[in-house]
Amino acid sequence: MMEETIYLDNNATTKLDPRVLEAMLPYLTDSYANAASNHQFGILVNDAVKEARKKVANLISAESNEIIFTSGATEAINLAIKGVAENYVNKGKHIISVPTEHSAVLDVLRYLEKKGYQITYLPVNREGLLELETLRESLRKDTILVIVMFVNNEIGVIQPIKDIAKITHENGSIFMSDATQAVGKIPIDVNDLGIDLMSFSGHKFYGPKGVGALYVRSRRPNKVSLSPLIHGGGHERGYRSGTLNVPGIVGLGKAAELAVQEMENNSVRIKKLRDHLESELLKIKHTFLNGHKTNRLYNISNICFKGVDADAIMTGMKNIAISNGSACTSMKVEPSHVLKAIGIKDDEAYSSIRFSLGKFNTIEDINKTITTLHHQVTLLRKLSVDY
Repeated sequence: MMEETIYLDNNATTKLDPRVLEAMLPYLTDSYANAASNHQFGILVNDAVKEARKKVANLISAESNEIIFTSGATEAINLAIKGVAENYVNKGKHIISVPTEHSAVLDVLRYLEKKGYQITYLPVNREGLLELETLRESLRKDTILVIVMFVNNEIGVIQPIKDIAKITHENGSIFMSDATQAVGKIPIDVNDLGIDLMSFSGHKFYGPKGVGALYVRSRRPNKVSLSPLIHGGGHERGYRSGTLNVPGIVGLGKAAELAVQEMENNSVRIKKLRDHLESELLKIKHTFLNGHKTNRLYNISNICFKGVDADAIMTGMKNIAISNGSACTSMKVEPSHVLKAIGIKDDEAYSSIRFSLGKFNTIEDINKTITTLHHQVTLLRKLSVDY
């Protein structure tokens, strides 16, 4: 019988909550009508979409009409950035971001550079934080958009979003945040924080894959309008046409509802597990934490095991799922761009592992991981001439 997997890669994806699956099932079987159809079956399905939209909006303190359903955060990011670039081109072609963004953001920005847009990548400090004065000095009259990730997916650092948004708005620019690792895990009020555009995915907080959303501010003084990414049919306020993924949307709504109810308890329990894991692993010689020690999400720990290749560690961690970087860039042989951006040397980046915990993890999972990893690092160091 195969040993059960210990899953500590929740930043890549989370397990679908059984209650989310239960909510989705009727829309995969009996209630299968197109939500855009105007017969009674379609109207009933559309009512379920409306209810899910309310739940997602409630999660981030937005209005229902500000939620645009997408296939996930990557599509939401493309819609937001390309939509602003095209719709505000008469104001300017300058965009500001940071080098620690997810590849979904960085790749879109590289695409726009080829189209003649000027992109400024502001450095972050050793802990991964953007210095506010650096942002203030970099803003220009033709800056149309500032993009800063809410929570970094590799090191968990939480940016000073409210302050960044305030500085951005003082310049008359739009502020966007990729909140894929934050939504559903920590309280977010887009109005209090001053966020104009925000992307996220359902599968990062126990919802289904293949569905996400883009928050688009519809209220003045910072109302945002975008050019559509997908044309045809006028769905989702005309921004994202296509037949709605009703089971996914209903699942996203249920995941949002559960997050509102359980977020506080989850954060307390998961943080205890993370802190226990981290304190025990940092007892291993020649280890250190990457990123900020306190100003980070409660479920993430990125640790460097100096002199030991992370891939070699992972190979020996049978039935334990951990990561050496973002799942979206794990096929690349280069060291993590996030770790390099905060000043980590290449050899140290290659020796770093990300642990990202979730609500289904137990203390037994953590203790077994600690024991197994201690053994694996000790074994590999015996094979190394330097340790």
